[in-house]
Amino acid sequence: MPDEPTAAVRYKEIMSGARRSADDVREWERRRVEELESRIAEAQARVERLAEQETTVQERTHRWWRMACDNVERLSWIEPGELPPPISSARGAHLDQHVEEVRNAYRELKDAVAALGWRARR
Repeated sequence: MPDEPTAAVRYKEIMSGARRSADDVREWERRRVEELESRIAEAQARVERLAEQETTVQERTHRWWRMACDNVERLSWIEPGELPPPISSARGAHLDQHVEEVRNAYRELKDAVAALGWRARR
């Protein structure tokens, strides 16, 4: 039994291991906090960019709607009605496609109104 460490030595070894473990956990938690704060900041920046993009698209579509109404006002037999509400099922990943569809629809309307004879206009 002389080769076995004393209880005091074993206690010191256990406490040293516990201290190292506590330091490792603190360091891991510090790195994790930094990582999460960075990810939160990135997400907030993305939300801000997307909100600006949404505002820009809404302004563009409202402008096309007003221009479409201006074209239709020359026709006595049609009323443009109210601005359609946004479609909540539209996906941001397809934004360019949606914008292009609105642009094409406006162009088609404009061309159709322009192609009408003068008698159909008032």
